[in-house]
Amino acid sequence: MSVAASVMRGLYEYALAKGAPEAGLVEAAGIDLAGLEDADRRLPFPRYQALMRAASRLCGDPAFALHWGRDVDLAQISIVGLIALASRDMMDAFAQLNRFGQLVVEVEVEGAAPSRFAHAVDARGAWIVDRRVPMRDFPEFTELTFARMISGSRRFGDTPFVLAVEVTHAAPPHAAEYERVFGAPVTFAAPWNAMRVDTSWFGRPVAIEPRYVFGVLARHADEMLAALQTATSLRARVERALMPTLHTGETTMTGVAASLGLSRSTLARRLRDEGVTFAEVLADLRRRLAVEYLKNRRVSVSEIAYLLGFSDPAAFSRAFRRWTGEAPRDLARRVQTQS
Repeated sequence: MSVAASVMRGLYEYALAKGAPEAGLVEAAGIDLAGLEDADRRLPFPRYQALMRAASRLCGDPAFALHWGRDVDLAQISIVGLIALASRDMMDAFAQLNRFGQLVVEVEVEGAAPSRFAHAVDARGAWIVDRRVPMRDFPEFTELTFARMISGSRRFGDTPFVLAVEVTHAAPPHAAEYERVFGAPVTFAAPWNAMRVDTSWFGRPVAIEPRYVFGVLARHADEMLAALQTATSLRARVERALMPTLHTGETTMTGVAASLGLSRSTLARRLRDEGVTFAEVLADLRRRLAVEYLKNRRVSVSEIAYLLGFSDPAAFSRAFRRWTGEAPRDLARRVQTQS
């Protein structure tokens, strides 16, 4: 997952305005301020999480994410917000948010859902559901998402757009601040992240920006989205370089770096920028391949050990237990039972 540099820049500047020391933010999040100048640059999601946590701590505000979402409109930090303001009505703005949301932040969506946000209806009313995979260790992400959507709607009418909010995480110590920011009752430890809405809002006009601006921005956003979707991470390039020699066990970082035309230190630094180490990439590639081989059931444990470059089956079995918590044969038997 990645985040637009413009979003990181907005978060950083808001934290500074709220009293966080610059040096503390930079050190805690491991960010390069020069790298935040290119608004379209992508940065690894862990840096975003680290910066959010550091900002909250350094500002002495446990509800920092709620307040950032409330105080800073998406149009101030992303082209996606500008496109929303040039949309015909609230429904159109919602559709554009779904269309271009990855340009703000890439998230993993549950199942095979085509878009992050969806409509749902139950006996209580209509809901907007955030279908991203819940991040129970990062509830701040839900806080700022809903705070920004709710606060952004207030410029288009005096009546509430959101009537109730439900979130999957447990109530934090600052739970009372949720209702003050959202202006709606909140249910914690719910089965989904969702907002119950007044559907009459969907037809409300927006078009703060001229309509021709929508076309200009949308074309640029389409180009950005295409580039994002076809971008090849360094991690993927490393995995491709590892595959032909994995079975030999000669999978050194120096050798892979040379095959990519990089120095060992440059490879380490650029992988670190993506939030991983070479050892983690190698271990995860081996784990994924091992699971696939075992599920396929056409390769023995000894053969898998050879294919993945282990010195013997025992070494592979120990590694597999570290990765998954079970022995290779246990997984193989479980797959056979289920089939």
